[in-house]
Amino acid sequence: MSRAEAELQGRRGENLAAWYLWFCGWRILAKRQRIGAGEVDLVARKGRTVAFVEVKWRSSRAALDSAIDARRLRRVARAAEALAPKFAGPGDDVRIDVILIAPGTWPRRIANVWQPGA
Repeated sequence: MSRAEAELQGRRGENLAAWYLWFCGWRILAKRQRIGAGEVDLVARKGRTVAFVEVKWRSSRAALDSAIDARRLRRVARAAEALAPKFAGPGDDVRIDVILIAPGTWPRRIANVWQPGA
């Protein structure tokens, strides 16, 4: 798969993840938030919880098992910490979630995979 095709699949995955969250009662606050420390794919809110969401799309369910690792999570955590004041207010819970997507499968959401500041 070329880089352009991978980018297109990644964007499709992010859109599917946004729809999935919306159907689960989350409000999407932002997509593809870039900051010097890294990037957050989605920012979503449900009640007093703000989730910074990393989305991983892979061509098969088996490939999802290795889609996320500590290095990637640290990059997302740095970006989330920098972006938190923009999206979260006093008293809000802030967390990092991961959504894994592969063709023919339901999105798999892993909530609270990393605590900002940890």
